[in-house]
Formats: sequence, C-alpha cells, structure tokens
Amino acid sequence: MAEVSLRGIRKSYGSLEVVHGVDLDIASGEFVVFVGPSGCGKSTLLRMIAGLEPISGGEISIGGRVVNDVPSPQRGIAMVFQSYALYPHMTVYDNMAFGLKLAKTPKEEVDRRVREAARILQIEHYLERMPKALSGGQRQRVAIGRAIVRDPKVFLFDEPLSNLDASLRAQTRIEIAKLHDTLDATMIYVTHDQVEAMTLADRIVVLNAGKIEQVGSPLELYRNPVNTFVAGFIANQRMNFLPVTPGPDGLQLPGGKTLPLQHGQIDKAKTLGIRPEHMVLASPESAQFTGTISVIEQFGEYALAYVELPGGDLITVKLDGAPDLQLHQPIHLGIPLENAHLFDDAGRALR
Repeated sequence: MAEVSLRGIRKSYGSLEVVHGVDLDIASGEFVVFVGPSGCGKSTLLRMIAGLEPISGGEISIGGRVVNDVPSPQRGIAMVFQSYALYPHMTVYDNMAFGLKLAKTPKEEVDRRVREAARILQIEHYLERMPKALSGGQRQRVAIGRAIVRDPKVFLFDEPLSNLDASLRAQTRIEIAKLHDTLDATMIYVTHDQVEAMTLADRIVVLNAGKIEQVGSPLELYRNPVNTFVAGFIANQRMNFLPVTPGPDGLQLPGGKTLPLQHGQIDKAKTLGIRPEHMVLASPESAQFTGTISVIEQFGEYALAYVELPGGDLITVKLDGAPDLQLHQPIHLGIPLENAHLFDDAGRALR
C-alpha cells in the first residue's frame, strides 16, 4: 500500500491545456474513483499517475517518492485497462505469470503468486484454459489477477467494466469491492458510470473540463453537491433543475405556486434542485406542481415518470412500487422542504 499525492498537475497538448492544476491526496489503502463525462481528463490523469503519459507541470508522488521522472515499471503500480490485453496463445497461468517471468522472479515464487491470485479471484479452475475459452467476466478477472501478482503499491483501473454486459458489470463490481477489502490496497478507478462510482468508492473525485469540481464520499456528494454540475452528475437519475424567483413567502415556482422555504440566502436563489426520488405524490390542494405524464418507464420495483409542467419544463419523478400510471394523466407533486437544493445564478450551491 502507498499514498498518492498530486500537486498542481497539468497536461497540455501544444497550446491546448486539458488538465488544469489538479491537487489531490489519496490515502494509503483508499479506494478513490475518478468520475466525469467523456473528455473531462480522468483517464489522462490516471495515465499520468501510471507514467504512461508525461506531465506538463506539477508533481506526482507515490509512497512519499516523487515519480515525475521514474519510468512506469518502477513506480510500483499495476494497471487494469478497459481492454483485457491477454496473450491469446498463452494459458491463463502463463498470462498471469508473464510479467514475473520477465522480471526473472524465481519459479517457486511465480507459482505461489499466480495460485494465490487465482484463489482470491476464484479462477483456479481456469489456469490451464486459453483466453478464447473464457467469458468476458472471466477474462477481466485474469487481467486483474495479472495485476495482483505484481504485488503493486497502487492499483489503477481504467474503465475495466465497459466491455461487459449489465449483469456481468454488476457481478464484477462486487468482486472488485471484495478484492479491495481482501487486499486492503490503494486503488484508483476511472469510470463515467455513476453507479460504479457510488457503489465502489471511499471517495469520489468529480472532474469536469480538466478540473476537480468536488471530492467527497458518495453520500457527501449526493447530499451536499457544491454546484449544479455535481448535483446533475452524481446519482442514478439526474437531479431536476427548475428556475425559481425569491419572494416574501418563499420561492415562486414554475406554474405560480410558492415553496414556503426559509433559507438564509434565499434572495440569491435562481435554481431549485430536487432529485426524482425525493418528489412525492400530493393532493391537488397541497401540490407544488401539477403536470402531465408524457413518458413512463416501468422497472417493477419502481417507475420513472417524465412529467411535463405547464410552462414546458420536463421533470423526472421516481415512484416506488409498481404504480398504475397512464400516459397523459395529470399528476400532482410535492417537494419535501428538507430535500430541496438551491443554487445561485452561477450554479453554486447555497448552504
């Protein structure tokens, strides 16, 4: 295990700067997930930590040692890519052992490490198989095993589940979480999938356009996003955002109703944020919104209703159970005040 420290990390391609002075400390044994939209710089940042991409400025240290000029093989890291990158002509055993053999590791030690990694990943029965005889999930476990045998200080994962189908992603996600618990290793994981970030991370680093927007535990980011970008990106369903106007009795909502919210900075509020799962069905008299259901997605244990408001705004509502909803029916909705988020005209959260 080792801590990882980034100080003022920048990356430029000619005159185009894609990572803008990132500062971050990752504790030894911590599982940190970099998340953000395509092009935000998360994979570039991971590759700079790995030594696969030169930095344009700043300092990277691993285990207290500055590694700016240290070649990738000497940084004490192991990387698992989106592509499994297995040698098709080698058995699973030989794929996992290949790096150790290149490093002239004693044969007995190679065998011990490969079999221990296979035990941890429950692939002992596949050691003599060729990669073509494995499923996608099994191949990814072999790729992870190849990283484990190196006994690295830091594991780096670059969207390792992207090539798997939904059920295999969920299964492999659980296996990676168990692996972290078993190895107690420092892990840095890149994904664009919010579910992976929320379920795996000790802390999430939300990146946008080469900058860190917020760092925190999954629940911190869910409950207290610092701006509309984080609020809209974190969680399975995107937060609803609606324009509001401060008034003497609270916030005037689209449609003319007032939300009787008392807040020290209510006069700065320009946007109301409310998560789909926090909206509730209400009577016509008590509802803050009345709209029309335009789309329904039934998932069995819950339903998502896309509701069009009179002014043209579209909001998403998550309703537990299997409610009997009909297209074009009117629906009356309320907002629990404790779940309302307010943002100013720059999109910053009002605390």
